[in-house]
Amino acid sequence: MKFFRVDRRFWWVLLAAMVSASLTASLGFWQLRRAALKESMQSILDQRMAMPALSNADLASLDTTGSVLHRSATLRGQWLPHATVFLDNRQMNQRQGFYVVTPMKLAGDGRLLLVQRGWVPRDFQDRTRVPHIPSPGGWVEVSGRMAAAPARVYELGSSDSGLIRQNLSAAAVAQALAAEVIDGSLVQLAPSPHAPDDGLVRQWPQVASDVHKHHGYAFQWFGLCALIVVLYVWFQIISPLRQQRGSGT
Repeated sequence: MKFFRVDRRFWWVLLAAMVSASLTASLGFWQLRRAALKESMQSILDQRMAMPALSNADLASLDTTGSVLHRSATLRGQWLPHATVFLDNRQMNQRQGFYVVTPMKLAGDGRLLLVQRGWVPRDFQDRTRVPHIPSPGGWVEVSGRMAAAPARVYELGSSDSGLIRQNLSAAAVAQALAAEVIDGSLVQLAPSPHAPDDGLVRQWPQVASDVHKHHGYAFQWFGLCALIVVLYVWFQIISPLRQQRGSGT
């Protein structure tokens, strides 16, 4: 049996198929590497969340909060209610509203820590209206998990003042209050015993590294690679051979 004749187009198609298959396969392996990295990060995250809760003394002994991110903490301090900020355009349970952030002066070293106290819905009749958030005076105890500063959202221009803002940073609070502010925050997970009926919702997004997302992407890239190979073999090899046999040559 004679092999079918190849021309320049055959080699161009072969080259395109090889490049496409190599590219999609490499993207699949890249997603697997990303998944392995995220699995490592998830392992560290799980270990930190299982560690004993941090105290004021533990936090005071640290120069940076990076090593305690996602660890639980029970901290004692005083609210600074006059510095409460309502972060706009925040969602919880697919509803639009505000994250309520209040600085707390920590007992012991006197530094300030931003506390993401919870979420409240916005008033769509009066977009400048915000609810009163009970902030008892004196010493209070707040439990939660350590986190980075409140996540930033896109904003036009910059606004570092006012009750309602798009974003809030430790540097802005430090400048406004002329005090040392810890670079990070505490995400409050339950009402304080001093204000059990504060009206705040605390169904925060679960902390996870999205490992399964990368496995899904890898499957898609490997599937596309396999499809390219199958189509090439069918249209460039099997189909011409079948046509050649059918013509009797």
